[in-house]
Amino acid sequence: MNKIEPKNRFLNRIESFPIIVVYIVLLLIFLTTATRVFTGYRIYMSFFQTIPPQLVLALGLTMVITAGEIDLSFPAVVAFSGFLFSFIYRTLDAPLLGLIIALAGGGLVGYINGVVIARIGVPSIMATLAAQFFWNGFTTLISQGLSWNIITIRGRFLHSLFVGRIGGVLPAQSIWAFGLAVFLWFILNRHKFGEAIMFIGDNEQVARVVGINVESTKIKLFTIHGIISAFGGVLLTLEMVNFWSTQGGGFLLPVMAAVFIGGTSIAGGYGTIVGTFFGAYIIGSLEAGVVATGMGGYWVRLVSGLVMAFSMILNIIIREGTMREKMKKIKERQSVSRTVNRKRGPK
Repeated sequence: MNKIEPKNRFLNRIESFPIIVVYIVLLLIFLTTATRVFTGYRIYMSFFQTIPPQLVLALGLTMVITAGEIDLSFPAVVAFSGFLFSFIYRTLDAPLLGLIIALAGGGLVGYINGVVIARIGVPSIMATLAAQFFWNGFTTLISQGLSWNIITIRGRFLHSLFVGRIGGVLPAQSIWAFGLAVFLWFILNRHKFGEAIMFIGDNEQVARVVGINVESTKIKLFTIHGIISAFGGVLLTLEMVNFWSTQGGGFLLPVMAAVFIGGTSIAGGYGTIVGTFFGAYIIGSLEAGVVATGMGGYWVRLVSGLVMAFSMILNIIIREGTMREKMKKIKERQSVSRTVNRKRGPK
């Protein structure tokens, strides 16, 4: 009766299957239209060098959106953490202390966001938008809008550890971003904190009923996102060996695009780390891929829009098919249960 079910079940087991397909198809198109560029290793090393900071930011944002919230302040955290790291390094020549201070600064911004949202009740879109303006302005003020060169950090242990070249080729930041993705996948899918996030995103009132401390969970979530955003800012600062007051300013739309085309629900309740991972690499490789094919740079936005629309439509179609299958199984179980109860008769 359900001969197609085994195939559907297999595909449904593969998390973010639609976005993986889109990524593979995109690579095949680039391999066909820009063979010389995409059969070499340099283009991929370039992706592994430039995409990780945005990927790190997108992974943290996935957790927030899964909880039914939004955080628009992460670009300001990137700049603020970059300033803290550069300031400590330039004044105290202590890169490790700079890293700790930068992560703590990001955590502070996230904690304040969490308190304003969870305890005071300000909607996250307004609270984090205000935080974006405030911390961006604060960073520009204390840095006097200057760009700081920290090129002397090259060759130091911390620089080699986070953005060095493994084997002289592979950028280390790609390994850190991949490791963070694996860690957050386990948190979201195999830990009670991730379960609480999904409960809150699906229905906050139900989450309270089942015993989840919604306020505490949200504060922790925004604090963690602040730390993750600061880590992304430090990676960017180390890679560029430079701080500038507007760094991270162009990350807002690409990062959000990576999260949403990856399949995370904008309404909350469902998030996919795997989808965000591939979504970030799709967004990060589009510009280079389109230009390598010989098309003008003005085609990038058009192609990006098409890819995003196609990815989201495919995600919706697959998800609706999955939901129909689940509802069908529920109805079948209910039908069997009613049949059994009729056969048993009244007690």
